[in-house]
Amino acid sequence: MEKTLSCENRLVVAESSSCYNPRTMPEPLIETSDLTKRFGSFTAVDGANLRVAPGEILVLLGPNGAGKTTTIRLLASILRPSQGWARVAGYDVVKEAIQVRRRIGLLTEHHGLYTRMQASEYLSFFGSAYGLDALGIRQRSQALLKDFGLEAPDNLRLGHYSKGMRQKLALVRSLLHDPPVLLLDEPTSAMDPASARLVRESIARLRSAERALVVSTHNLGEAEILADHIAIIRRGRVIVQGTAEQLRRQFLGDPIMELRLARPVDGGLSYLPPDTRAVAVGPDWVRFQTSHPEKHNPRVLGAMAQANVPVLTLSEVGRSLEEVYLEVVRRFEQDGSGQ
Repeated sequence: MEKTLSCENRLVVAESSSCYNPRTMPEPLIETSDLTKRFGSFTAVDGANLRVAPGEILVLLGPNGAGKTTTIRLLASILRPSQGWARVAGYDVVKEAIQVRRRIGLLTEHHGLYTRMQASEYLSFFGSAYGLDALGIRQRSQALLKDFGLEAPDNLRLGHYSKGMRQKLALVRSLLHDPPVLLLDEPTSAMDPASARLVRESIARLRSAERALVVSTHNLGEAEILADHIAIIRRGRVIVQGTAEQLRRQFLGDPIMELRLARPVDGGLSYLPPDTRAVAVGPDWVRFQTSHPEKHNPRVLGAMAQANVPVLTLSEVGRSLEEVYLEVVRRFEQDGSGQ
C-alpha cells in the first residue's frame, strides 16, 4: 500500500495522491487522472495525476526515456490514453481532441523549421494553419518577433539562424494563436549555455494569469529556475510532486541556517532556541536546522545582541534541486516508491 502525506504542507508524494485542494485553487487548465499509455507490454506513462492551474509552470523532470515526451503527446491529443483521462482547457483529450489542439501551443524537441523560408513566410504558413487571417498573422507575428528579440532582416533565411534563435522562433510559432496552454518538450535540448538562457528567459516571460505551461526537461537547473511545481518521473511513473521548497523539506529535512560571528565565542550553542538542532559547529560559526526560521532566527539574533556578540551573517544554506532529485531517485531505486 502506497504511503501518502498529510495535505497540511501541500506536499504530493505518490502518483496516486494529491494535496491540491480544489476548493481553494482556481479551475485547472490541465488535469489528468490515472493517465496511462501502453505500447504493447511496455508502459510509457503509468497512472499520472497532474493538475496545472492558470499562471503556473509545471516541470516534468526526469531522464531521457522516463515518459515525459509521451505525457506531452497525450496532453496534446497526439496519442490516445490506454487508461485514465486528461482535460486541457476544459476539453477531453480523446472526445474533444480538435478543441484541445486549437487551444494548445506545442513545442517539440525537434521543431522541424523549414530552413529555406524566411521568418515571415514560416509564420504566415502556420498562422494560416491556425485559421488566422493575413492581417492578424502579420500583426501578431511582428509583435511576438519584437518581444522575443527576433527582428532579423527580412531576407534572412531560417537556415542562418542560431540554435537559440530557431528555438525562439518555434516558440513564436506556438504562440501565434495565443493559446491558453503551452506544452514545451525539452525546449533547450542540445543548446549552448547562452542560447539555453535566452530560451529559458523567454519561457519565464510567458507565465500569465490566463496561461498554464508544462515543460519537460532533464535539466535540473532549468527545472529550478522555471518551475512553480515539479513532477519527477521515473520509468513512466510520477513518483513525487511539489514545489522545489516543499520537496527540499520532505526529502532533505527542515531548512539549515548558518550563523557567522565576528569573533570566536565560547558556548555559542547556548544561544540557539531549544527546538532547533545544531548540525555543524566551528569556533565562530554554527549551522542549525529549524522548522520555523521565521520564529527562531529573530530569537537567535536577539540573544546575540543582548550578549553583545557581533554577528556577521545569518543566512539559509542553499540546498540544490540536484540533492533533492538524487535523494528521491535513491529512495525509488531502494524500495520502488520514492517515499
